[in-house]
Amino acid sequence: MAEAITIARPYANAVFSIANEKSELKAWSDLLALFAQCVADPKMQSIISSPAVSDEQVITLMADIAGELMSDDALNTLKVLADNNRLQLLGDIAVIYEELRAEAEQVITADVTTAQKLTAEQIKNISAALKKRLGRDVTLNTSVDKSLLGGAIIRAGDLIIDGSALGKLNRLANAIN
Repeated sequence: MAEAITIARPYANAVFSIANEKSELKAWSDLLALFAQCVADPKMQSIISSPAVSDEQVITLMADIAGELMSDDALNTLKVLADNNRLQLLGDIAVIYEELRAEAEQVITADVTTAQKLTAEQIKNISAALKKRLGRDVTLNTSVDKSLLGGAIIRAGDLIIDGSALGKLNRLANAIN
């Protein structure tokens, strides 16, 4: 929902500012991922939306779940979100935060789908080529889809490179028609 993302963005920016200022980007990633998982759980959703459970009780529960990951800044963040009835946005906040973190760390994740499992050398070569093209460190997620027949499809942010045999056949068929 575009509306939720729009509402979540200022909160994500604020959290990112705090994390960046204190050099705690990774810790906040872990914490926000945990919070996002919590609020996605149907039982937790019913607790958060229940009028019988106070905001303080919800915050205490989430702080207990977070355990050692919890900090004063994180507690304050939960209080602000609860005061504004925005705890349900933690999933969206986590997504936006990860985008901000990747941008700041000059890292991008690329999904590579191939017809056959890649060798370590091929992974290294693809990663190096993408790093050169995108000017960022690249983390590769690989998967196999035998329907591609051969080649690969690479997705990195807005970039999509379809070098699969199936993609080439489809482009040839479109050119003929």
